[in-house]
Order: sequence, then structure tokens, then C-alpha cells
Amino acid sequence: MRSAVFVWTIVFFAGFIQAQEIKISGKIIHVHSQDVIGGVTIRLENQFLEVRSTASGEFNLNYNDLEMGNYILNISKFGFKTLRFPILINRTSLDLGAITLTPDFTEQQAQLGSVNLSENELDDDQIDAGFSSILNAGKDAFLNAAAYDFSQTYFKPRGYDSQYGLVMINGVPLNKISNGRPQWSNWGGLNDTQRNQDFNFAVSPVDNNFGSLAGSTNFVMRASKFSKGGRLTLSAANRSYRSRIMATYSSGELKNDWFYTISLSGRFADEGYMEGTSYNAKSAFLSVEKKIDEAHSLNFAAIYTPNIRGKSAAITDEVFELKGRKYNSYWGYQGNEIRNSRQRRVEEPILMLNHFWELSENTQIVTNLAYQFGNIGNTRIDYGGTNLIRFNDQVSYDGGGQNPDPAYYQNLPSYFLRFKGSENYEAAYRSANAFRENGQLNWDAIYEANIAETNAGNNAVYALTEDRNDDRSIFLNSTFDHKINSDFKLNGGINFQHLQSHNYAKIDDLFGGNRFLDIDFFAAPTNDFTLEEVAQSDLQNPNRLVGEGETYKYNYDLNSTKLEAFSQLQFITKNIETYLSAKVSSTNYDRVGNYQNGLFPDNSLGKSSALHFMDFGLKSGLTYHFTGRHSVSSNLFFATNSPTLQNSFANPRQNNTVVQDLDSEQIYSADVTYRYRSPNFNLKISGYFTQFRNVTDVSFYYVDGLSGLGRNTTTAFVQEILYDAEKQHVGIEFGAEAQVTSTIKLKSALALGQFIFSNNPNLYLTSNSFAGNVNYGETRLKHYRLANGPQHAAQIGFEYRDPDYWWFGVTVNYFANAFINVSPLLRTSNFATDTDGLPLENYDAQLARAYLKQENLGDYFLLNAIGGKSWKLGDYYVGLFISLNNILDQLYKTGGYEQSRNANFISLQEDRERETPVFGNRYWYGYGTTYFANLYVRF
Repeated sequence: MRSAVFVWTIVFFAGFIQAQEIKISGKIIHVHSQDVIGGVTIRLENQFLEVRSTASGEFNLNYNDLEMGNYILNISKFGFKTLRFPILINRTSLDLGAITLTPDFTEQQAQLGSVNLSENELDDDQIDAGFSSILNAGKDAFLNAAAYDFSQTYFKPRGYDSQYGLVMINGVPLNKISNGRPQWSNWGGLNDTQRNQDFNFAVSPVDNNFGSLAGSTNFVMRASKFSKGGRLTLSAANRSYRSRIMATYSSGELKNDWFYTISLSGRFADEGYMEGTSYNAKSAFLSVEKKIDEAHSLNFAAIYTPNIRGKSAAITDEVFELKGRKYNSYWGYQGNEIRNSRQRRVEEPILMLNHFWELSENTQIVTNLAYQFGNIGNTRIDYGGTNLIRFNDQVSYDGGGQNPDPAYYQNLPSYFLRFKGSENYEAAYRSANAFRENGQLNWDAIYEANIAETNAGNNAVYALTEDRNDDRSIFLNSTFDHKINSDFKLNGGINFQHLQSHNYAKIDDLFGGNRFLDIDFFAAPTNDFTLEEVAQSDLQNPNRLVGEGETYKYNYDLNSTKLEAFSQLQFITKNIETYLSAKVSSTNYDRVGNYQNGLFPDNSLGKSSALHFMDFGLKSGLTYHFTGRHSVSSNLFFATNSPTLQNSFANPRQNNTVVQDLDSEQIYSADVTYRYRSPNFNLKISGYFTQFRNVTDVSFYYVDGLSGLGRNTTTAFVQEILYDAEKQHVGIEFGAEAQVTSTIKLKSALALGQFIFSNNPNLYLTSNSFAGNVNYGETRLKHYRLANGPQHAAQIGFEYRDPDYWWFGVTVNYFANAFINVSPLLRTSNFATDTDGLPLENYDAQLARAYLKQENLGDYFLLNAIGGKSWKLGDYYVGLFISLNNILDQLYKTGGYEQSRNANFISLQEDRERETPVFGNRYWYGYGTTYFANLYVRF
């Protein structure tokens, strides 16, 4: 009996000793510079718990129930080689001391690579200079594929627009209130300063914000977070820009606890891959931090990135056949220099002050104040009449320039062949030859026309207009992070943002003229107003003559104030991680008109009615770890978002009218993910479902064939308001990596999505050509695909890494199910209605279905390759990186849209039956074979 008790006691205490609380600690430092490294992920393989190193490089792993014995410690961070080494746990507390990490030049240089993007994405400013928020996706095979290889085709993870992805700098949310999107050019070219970031994909817990549907990125740009040393980078490419130079230096800790980092860069091109697309971008960054004491630090950061970029146009098949995929009608030679008539100019500096307060070991509070100011401008050529003529109390406007765009439909061969039986083949032949031989903007002719009018005592015919918005934004937020105990963590905060936006047009260049008549040359009299009245941009200054630098055409202010509060509770136990997060926000908009528009004299000048939206959101997630290798997670998300400022007013350039039935957008989303993680194989597969409701969209275009106007004309430049739209995103994502040998890695990725309109929204038009709204009711968009890039994408590839610090990789990428953006107006009752309001007599339903079938842009393969080498030369580190995209020069379309010019069946049928349609679909084409080479020296 005594022996049995003795044995039982030994077994009991042995089990107690073997399974108890274990504490593992250490400090992560750079193998070369010996600087500490924060944000490093540390875990024991085959165990579920993982932690990240703090800003001082320190980490603590606490296991409540862990047997003693031999384990593998896994230490990983993007940009560094994953470190795996055995440890023996034979006591309850194990201090590993300093652990060094070695840079992974494959990932570091890939981060510097420029990603090919379609011009339509650049115009939307979703991404500038080729870098997206998922470029630091780390070791996620799917997100790396999406960032580096899929993005050149306009691919969007889960089909989400960039307005659903949150971007922060030092915890300050910087998405634009006007359209909800991040303005990437505001911090472009500062890649060296953006390596430290917290990235959360899709719905997941975020420490310093409620987050967003597509995820969030927080660039940590504190001076104390940069390793001491400098870097000089030289790059060459044939994409958006041709050359880049970048220099960065960080001081590390100085006397009296000061830190600073400075970075300068420039990116330049007289002409990018697309013809006439000049690029001139300069960037400057300064961050200075003072560590006041152990608890408090102050950081000041300034970002200034002025940039100018020439745009390119979407083209029809007719233009493509004549000039090829690089053709761009916006430019021409002025003398011997390329001049683009449509430039995008961005100059919006950011000033930021951050206070970091370590209230206790378990509580941190961060308070931020930021101010952004400056302007965004887009230039274009304005043309119209020259003089006001009065005769017998009748008013008309004399003269008028022709559209100078060389690809204007009246300049193309199809225009001379548009009427069956009376085709002018000679004129078409001459037009085709002239377009092939030149086909660019004729700057000399524009100057000659203006100078001739000026010499005759008339006003200028042409002017270069800049559409400007001068914004002033104030950001104030404060967040806290509190560790309640070993299982619970609480986050919360409040965000305030105020915007004052001055929007106007100004004369940028008169091309040799001295004044321009500020009236609408396309206006027509109405039953209530004369031509002279409705044509005025500002009735308080009728028939105004403007010179260079002066405001004209439209002038108004938009104001917005947004206040948001959020809170999040996280719970982590041995096998379970879960969180619950909530937010509430209040948003206010108003418009103040500075001009009294002639067509809207009672609804343009002064302040509009105030718009107010209350929104809220909830999200929750659960992760269950079956073992240290297998886990399943799921997230639920519901939120309402106020409509963006640009989608709240129907025609803000001319009146105060608010979009009818305006309400907050509703988002419902759910996803589930399975992960397998082992030393030599990682796999992730996710399924997701997202439903958008109450979506509103405002667009502008010129249209023929309208019904219901109640007058003879059927043509107008309109604002199309699509509202009560519902969209559905469903799909699967897959990514896997296998380390088959110590030097060879295989990788694959797959995205299968279906992104559609899930209802028939409502549509109405407004215009300065007619009073009131023209409501066409439902537009039959249900089941049409959303035009947001390829909905199917796949990749297979490999990487080879030599122990002597050189490497290369090759990927084959497949894309399918990219669809053209359809015209909602063509799917309304107007399509089957004659201009007199009666049904069309010759309407053919079968032909109509064929004409309205959505175009699939086709499938294609892209072959890409990357490679690099690094050297240590004394105290210097040198790295070379080269990427090649679309090596086989595959021709493909990245996007496109239907023209809405022919708004009813008869006019569309006439155009479709022509050998070459006059108003065919327009497309953007992807780049052919391109390269990017990057050489850096680090010291």
C-alpha cells in the first residue's frame, strides 16, 4: 500500500511538473546593425499561441499548460528569413537573450518592385506609383500573388473597391471623405519609410481602429522605429516611370533621447509605357521623435509628395486597329517636347503630431493630431464660342472651336461610313491614313486658332482648364490598448475628421489668347429662361471674360465632419481566439455655392440643406486551434457606411440638389478560413460572402436618344444617379507554399469569385440641359457582373534561393472572367421607348438581348520572373533586384466600358450593324513586356 501511494505521488507530481505555466522571453535584433526589431512573430511550432515582439524587440511567450521537453521556436517577420531552432524547456522560466534575424533579400527587394497597374485604376487613385496596401502581405501565398502578380491586371482581392480598405499613418485614418479611397500619391515614393506596418486583411481584429471590410494598413512612421543607418536606391523601369532615386537616413537613438529619419525620392519619365504619359513625382519625409521619459514620447512627421502625371485614354477597337494598344489621344508634340493635355496634379502635404503614453505595463494610450492641406487638379481642353451677339433683342454666341481630340468620333473613318448607301469611302480612307501617320493632338493648330481670334479682337476659342479641389483636413484621434489579464485585451478610441473642400475650375493656359468667355456654349433656352440666362455660369457676373489663373465655370465649397468611436474586446485561451468589436459614427455634409448658375438660379447660390448620417458597425470572429498546425477561423461583419461626399449631391458643380432617397450603405459579410502550417508546408483556403445594399453611384456622360424630356431635343450631357443598388461578392481563395528543398520553394494561388448586381436598382438623370429629374425607374442590372477586374485568377510558380545570397523566381499566372462595365441607362425603359415617349415600333427583344449581353474580356496567361543578388562589401550592403512582367508580351484588356451615347434600341442597332461602330466599347489595355531594376546600397 505504501509503495502504491509512493508511486501515485511520484506520477502526480511528475504530471504537475510537466504541465504547468512556462514563460519564454528574449530580444530580437538585426544580425548586422544589432538594432532591435519590433513586430516579429514568435511561436513554438505545433502550439497555437504566438506573440509579436515589442518596439524594443522584446517578447514574452506565456503558456499556461505546457509539458517540458524539446521544441522548435519559430521566429518570422516579413523582410527577414524565418528562423527555426530547437530549445529545451526544462524549467518554468527560460530567457533566450538576444536572437538575431537575417534579412531576406527576396522579400525585401520584392517589396521595392513596381507593380503594373492599368490606367483606369491609376485614374481612380486607388493606387499610385504601383504600390498597394497588401505589398507587405508577409508569408501569405495568396496575398503575395495578389500584390505582385495579379495586380497588374486590375485584380482586386474579393472584388472590393479600395474605399473598403483603411489606410493609416501612425494610427491616423487617411481615406478621403470625398470618395472613401486612400490617395496613395500623398505618400508615394517613400518606400523605405513604409516597411514598418501593421497589415490586417479583410475582416479581422485591429488594435487602433474598427477596421474595414477589405482590411487595414497602418504605416508606423515613428522616428524611433527605424533602424540606424542609411540607404541609397537607384531604379530603372519602363512602366509608369522610367527612373527613380531614393535616399533615406535614420539616426537611431541620439543624446538626450532624440531620434530622426529623413527620406527623399524622385520618380521621372518624359513618357511611360503608354504614349504621352509623363511622370514627375518628388517625395520628402521627416520624422523627429523625443523620448520624454519611460512613459511618454512625442513624434512629429511631415510628408510632402508633389506629383504630376499625364493620363491616357480608353480606346475603341477601331482606334486600336489603327494605332495599337499604346495609343493615347491626349498628347501631341509642342515643338520637340511631349505635352499631355490631361494631367493629374497632386500636392497635399501632411503634418502630424503623435503622443505615445505607456500608462502602465499593460496600458498604452496614443493621441494623434494631423493636418493635411493642398490641392488636386485635373487639366483638360475647354472649347466653345468666342463672342456674344445681340440682334433685335435676340442673343446668340458666335464662333466655336471643334473638339481637338484626334480620336474624336468625327475624325475617325467610321464617321464617314456611318450611313448605309451613302458611305464616303474616300474621306474614310484619308481619315485612316491621316490618323495612322499622326493622330496626335495638334498644339500648333490650337495656338493658331486662338491667336487668329485674338488678332481679330475676339475671345479665345480654346483654353486649358484645371478642375481643382483645394482641401483642408483636420484629423484628431485617441486610442487605448489595455491588457486586462493573460486572456483578455481591450482596445478602443475616438476619431474626428473635418474637411473643407473648395471646388472650382480655373484657366491654366489660354494658348496665345488673352480672355475666354465664361458661358455654357451648349446651353439651350427653356420655357422659363432665355438663352442668355441659362448659359451663365454666374448670373451675378454675366458674360464674364476670364484670363489665365482666374476662376470660372463653377465654384463651390463642400464641408464634412465625421466623428467615430469604437471598442474591441479580445479573448485568447489555449485553443480559442475570439473578438467582438463595435463602432458608432456621425457624419455631416453640406454644400455652399459661390456662383448663381443660370439654369438653377434658386438652387445654386448659398448653402444647401444639411445632410446627417448615423452609422454603426459590429464584427466578431472566432479562431479554433485543433493543434499548432491546424486551425479554423470565421468572421462576421455588419456595418452601415454613410454615402461618400461625391455621391451625395446630384450635380454639385451647378446646384445644391441632393441625391433622392439618399441613405447609408449596408454591408453584410461572413468568411471562414482553414489554415495548415508546418515547417515546410503552408496552406490557407478561405470562403467568403458579402452583400452590399443601398449603394448609390453618380456618373457623367453625353447621351443621344433620351425620352421624356418634353421637348424636341433628345440629347444632353447628363448626371446619372443609380441608387438602391445591391451587390453580391461570393468566392474562394487558396494559397499554398511548399519548401521542397532547402533552396527550392513551390507556390500556388487561386481566386474564384462571382461579383454581381443582385437586384435591379433605380435610375434617374439630371442635367443642365433640362430642369428637374427624368426618372426611368428600374434598370435591369440583376445578375450582371461587376467590372472590377478578373474574377478568376490562378498562379503556379517556384523560387530558388542560393546560400550565396542570390535568388530567382518564375510564376505563370492565369486570368479569366473580367467583364466590361455596362451602361445602366441602356437597361431602363428608355431603351425600348421612342423619343416621343411611346414604345418603339420596330423593337426586337431577341436582338436587344444580344446587344445588351455583357462582354467578357477573355482569358489569358502572363509569365513573370524576378531575381536578385546581394553582397557585403566592408561595412556596406549592396542589393540588386530585377523583375520582368508579361515576358511573352501577351495582349490583354484590363477593363473597359460601354458608351451610353446610343440610349435606345434603334440608335444602338444602327451602330451595331455597321462594319465599324461609331460608338463602340472603349477599353484599357495592359502593359506588354516590362521590366523593373533596383540597385541599393545600405550603410
